[in-house]
Amino acid sequence: MSAPSSPILRTILTTLRRLYPEHLADKAWDNTGLLLSPPPLTLSSSTLRAPKILLTVDLTTAVATEAISLNAAMVVTYHPIIFRPLKSLTTDNAQQTTLLRLVQAGISVYSPHTAVDAVRGGINDWLASGISGGEEYEASRTAIQPCASAQGTEHESAGYGRLVTLKEPTDIKSIVERVKGFLGMSYLQVALAKRHTVAPTERDIRTIGICAGSGGSVFRDVKADVLFTGEMSHHEALAAKESGTSVIACFHSNTERGYLPFMRQKLLETLPRAWEETVEEEGSDEMLDVEGWEVHISGFDRDPYDIV
Repeated sequence: MSAPSSPILRTILTTLRRLYPEHLADKAWDNTGLLLSPPPLTLSSSTLRAPKILLTVDLTTAVATEAISLNAAMVVTYHPIIFRPLKSLTTDNAQQTTLLRLVQAGISVYSPHTAVDAVRGGINDWLASGISGGEEYEASRTAIQPCASAQGTEHESAGYGRLVTLKEPTDIKSIVERVKGFLGMSYLQVALAKRHTVAPTERDIRTIGICAGSGGSVFRDVKADVLFTGEMSHHEALAAKESGTSVIACFHSNTERGYLPFMRQKLLETLPRAWEETVEEEGSDEMLDVEGWEVHISGFDRDPYDIV
């Protein structure tokens, strides 16, 4: 792929790839990276002074409208809007219409997805700290599925999912309440093993398997007292329960959306330096106009499911 022509876009891509290296993504099935790069438009002076980035978990029609109203330079969508190969690009399909509207508005789209899952300090570590209380309460925290592509690099400990061993055991009731508080949810889905149904306050939980989104395949060979994820299939949850492992789920994207403020902060901290490097390397009139960066979190992004 040729380099994007806009210095602003190049700077954003450099920053994202440093924070969430693309080689950590599970390319066997995932579609990460720059998904949409329209021809550059003539940018207004206000856009040049403060380029805007919009963060979302899912790029829906409402989020696209928000990005256009914001005059964003890029939408960073955790889930890739282009997942399977496109055979056409028409307005007969809602997602394709979204892509066409963004092209017309000159807005790029990037998805880091499983790179965010795998990297240290990413979404699974955020979940792990929220559930355990922090690494000071943990005896160990390891990736469930190490990234083969990370071996021999500075990201050698990266991988998908996390297995946390607590220093002191806790009970299922406390874990459930901690998850509710951390994610700001009133209700969760739980599949309790018999031992946790009989004695919900028994402090017998020391190991917790954690996976943002859909954890069934990641948990396949995991031995833990509790599994926490966004969603698991009926049969996966039943098998875990029958084997003595309880499952906590809360719908897919509810395990992901709360990470966006942390992503926003990381971008705000690293974009200025990346911009300085771009200026040093290339230098142009456009670059001299940039005074700062705006990173917004979508106000229209939400899980498709409601509890009624």
